[in-house]
This record gives sequence, structure tokens and C-alpha cells, in this order.
Amino acid sequence: MNISEKFWNKKAEGYAKSPISDEETYKRKLTETQILLEKKMRLLEFGCGTGTTAMHHAPHVLHIDAIDISENMLDIGREKANKASVENITFTRSTLIEFNADAASLDVVLGLNVLHLLPDRQSVLTEVARILKPGGVFVSSTACLGNSYLRFIKPIVPLGKLLGIMPDVYVLTKSDLASEVHNSGFTIERQWHHGIKDAVVFMVARKL
Repeated sequence: MNISEKFWNKKAEGYAKSPISDEETYKRKLTETQILLEKKMRLLEFGCGTGTTAMHHAPHVLHIDAIDISENMLDIGREKANKASVENITFTRSTLIEFNADAASLDVVLGLNVLHLLPDRQSVLTEVARILKPGGVFVSSTACLGNSYLRFIKPIVPLGKLLGIMPDVYVLTKSDLASEVHNSGFTIERQWHHGIKDAVVFMVARKL
């Protein structure tokens, strides 16, 4: 079990109980995603956490694979889905690369609040493109800390990880993110910003 997995397993219970920090923005993201969904679609969410977003989208698609590195997070998600009688979500402990979905097998991939936590961001974006059908959609929400004063956390992240008080966090800019998404075979259809200094980018990108 790596440091990030231990961190999120430890945080799972508190994470599940904490309120959404910006309810209005969260609802906007749900709405703008659901406009893209159809009942026949297969969706994958990586970094799904406790499954709240997957639960919201489940009525709008055929099936959701919800994956995360934290088994504790997934256990909470399974319990929530069981209590709500939601049967079209499969929760799996995995990274996106390890999950190894079939090529061109998915209509939509979600990566919300996760890309800035990954050391291998470019390989993950390449994998998203591989598993999406032509014309499939990638929806992401990413903290681009390079566009805010939070970029100065970079030197303290290793210490925070060592002390178990921070996960992996990688500093990137909005232009970094846009370039990486384009270079992975996507066209960006829509994006907007929120959060501190508008540093968080919500993006809808379509596979070419």
C-alpha cells in the first residue's frame, strides 16, 4: 500500500461526512455532465471517492464503473449504493491504468478533482483517450495550482506526505492542462473556472 492510498484510506470516513464546500458549483457540474449522458451509455469514473457523483449520474446511464485507490472510500460507496438500491454501479479498487478497460469501450470518462494528484498525468490522459469511443467525452475538474499563490506548496509536499497530512499534489497551470489534453487526442469543447483565483478548471473534452 503506497503513501497516497494510506492517506485516502485514513481520510475516508471524515471525507464522507464532510459537506460539499461549494454546493452551487457542484450542482452546475452535475447538470453540465448530465446534459451529455444517455441511458445507453457506459461511463467510468476514476478517483470516484465515496461514489457521490456516480450515484447522481447512475439514473442517466446504462452502467458506471467507479474506481479508486482507497478501498475504504469504495466500501462507503458500496454501502450508499446498496441503501439507495442503485444497481448499475460497480465499485473497484484500481488505478485507471490497472483497470485496463477495453479499447474504445466507453462513452464517457470522468476524472474529477484527481488529475493534479497524479504523478503520471500524461499517461493517464493517453489511457482515457484509448478507452473512449471515437467522439466519446472526457469530463474533468482539476486544480491548476500554478495559477494561484498555492503554487508555493510544491516544496512542502514531500514533507506533508511523509507526515501523513498531505496526499501527492502536483503543480500545473491551466495552459499545461489544456496542452496535455489536446496532445492526448481531444478537442476542448467547454471549460470554466472557479475556486481560489479561479484556479480550478472544469473541462469537457471530446475524443477526436
